[in-house]
Amino acid sequence: MPEGRVIKAYSGHYFVKHEDGIVHCSLRGKFRKEDKNVLVGDIVSFKITDSKGLYGVIEDILPRKTYLTRPPVANVDQVVVVIACQEPPPNIELLDRILVAVEADCLDIVICFNKIDLASRYAVDKLAKPYRNANYEIIKTSARAGWGITKLRKALSGNLSVFAGPSGAGKSALLNALEPGLRLKTGEVSERTGHGRHTTRYAHLLQIGPTGYVADTPGFSRLDLNRVDSRSLGFLFPEFRIPMNNCRFTTCVHYKEPGCGVKEAMETGLIPQLRYDNYIKILLEIMEREGRGNRQ
Repeated sequence: MPEGRVIKAYSGHYFVKHEDGIVHCSLRGKFRKEDKNVLVGDIVSFKITDSKGLYGVIEDILPRKTYLTRPPVANVDQVVVVIACQEPPPNIELLDRILVAVEADCLDIVICFNKIDLASRYAVDKLAKPYRNANYEIIKTSARAGWGITKLRKALSGNLSVFAGPSGAGKSALLNALEPGLRLKTGEVSERTGHGRHTTRYAHLLQIGPTGYVADTPGFSRLDLNRVDSRSLGFLFPEFRIPMNNCRFTTCVHYKEPGCGVKEAMETGLIPQLRYDNYIKILLEIMEREGRGNRQ
């Protein structure tokens, strides 16, 4: 039975790419009975149902190596977080929240600082420095000017990647620069609100080069971090991991405890103040949730 990858899924329609083309598939009734969802990125086996090989039925879902719930994509290798340097102004708190969520999923991360043509080199370097020091892979791009596109294309090669980030960051423009034939709709940034408009309505895979796939997903402004607890949050900030060894208490969450190695590293400049501040915002949110759970 042939196998392929689901590259688009909506309203009960599934488009499966395989070595001979793309098949428009429906689902066997057993999937609805077993409450199984077929996701973009799934590798599936299918049966052809017409003489031209254009239509089929999905028979089974092969085991997933990874699974994201938001956005709902299967078998992802890495997440490319796209943040604009200007228009709209960079939302660093959102960036840090996305990084925490992706770290929790144990996926590789690439941070793409886009629209570098709209900011000074000093501003871009200042923006990227804390993340470079935390050993994240950094790519600086301008979809408009074509800068950094070759490096980004190389990073996507051989991987199924998710493009994530706020609307207006230039995700669709970057994809058009990577593969001009895509002609994806791009959004303007509102002069009134300073925010971008969503241009992607549902998740689907786009082929980049011979071996790369990108899940172009709807933009979002907040992330659900219900799977992260207060004790594990610090481990999801890479620059915290070594200073944590100097904490006086093994239960330290790097907030009000004395003898905290993370706070000492922040006070001496080894950890950026803004990164620590965003950590505390996320920590307090998690602690409030945990407190509600304990009271129930």
